[in-house]
Amino acid sequence: MKKAQSCCTPARKVGNQAVERGATRESPGIVETTQETRLDGMLRVESGSFFMGYEGKEAISADGEGPVRQVQVDAFYLDATTVTNAQFQQFVDATGYRTDSERFGWSHVFMQQLPASKKRKLKMERSVHDLQWWYAAEGAYWRKPEGPGSNIVKRMQHPVVHVSWNDAAAYADWAGKRLPSEAEWERAARGTAAANQLFPWGDRLEPAGKHYCNVWQGHFPDKNTAADGYEWTAPAKSFRRYELGFYNLLGNVWEWCADWFSPHWHREASTKTRDNPIGPPTGSKRVMKGGSFLCHHSYCNRYRLGARTSNPPDSAASNLGFRCARDVAPGAGA
Repeated sequence: MKKAQSCCTPARKVGNQAVERGATRESPGIVETTQETRLDGMLRVESGSFFMGYEGKEAISADGEGPVRQVQVDAFYLDATTVTNAQFQQFVDATGYRTDSERFGWSHVFMQQLPASKKRKLKMERSVHDLQWWYAAEGAYWRKPEGPGSNIVKRMQHPVVHVSWNDAAAYADWAGKRLPSEAEWERAARGTAAANQLFPWGDRLEPAGKHYCNVWQGHFPDKNTAADGYEWTAPAKSFRRYELGFYNLLGNVWEWCADWFSPHWHREASTKTRDNPIGPPTGSKRVMKGGSFLCHHSYCNRYRLGARTSNPPDSAASNLGFRCARDVAPGAGA
């Protein structure tokens, strides 16, 4: 097993305490306006058990990836793609919602995404040890992913980024959905993949030289060759669909899950389901899955099925997004 590695998505630190939406008077609270739940763009995953987690030479033990365990999940629906800029804009237009990054006035942006002129003006933010490639960019948020002067005009079908767990939960409430549990997320990504398999398509990242996800190629963090076709985010519908029909559960952007994070979850319970998201009842971090366009084997090797990491619920960055889930109504057919 590998020793603990820093994650490629930094945490926001505000007085050394993460802020959960609704926990302070200054927080505006979850948006109450909801729309009728629609299944457009969602795929049904049937109930059943699967082998979750990973234990092997690639495992990061401090993350609590193992041991591999059999987990039962109920049937559920999950978005085929991450929530896009276009979808998030509909939410904001309908509700007037302001994200955590807007309220704080800044968000983390990867250094190579910024022009040299901006780098010279920005103070380097080292909120996670040795992550000198992240900048706390003032004015960076979902509409302006690289800060003032940037826009999403040509990225409306890309994943929305700079969204915190709080923001993702607010969107899900408005849409009549919810965030997926870690077990649901991994079940959807695995399909019928064998226990301990690294990727949905096998154990090689690029079988026969083909790219199946958007991760870093080249020398991290200095040069991304973009051999997979994308230097930063890719459209939400890109690369080959997974066995169950989903896009980009690995790579592209990290995805928030509902669960509180605990590296010792297996000591606390034998199963992990939506109704029993293992972790501290009042904890400090939420689970993230899937890795992002910044992940590389030499650094943040967490673009694997069984890999996981976490961040405080108010954290946001230019490689962090989400997708939504919802329950299957009792007695509902296919």
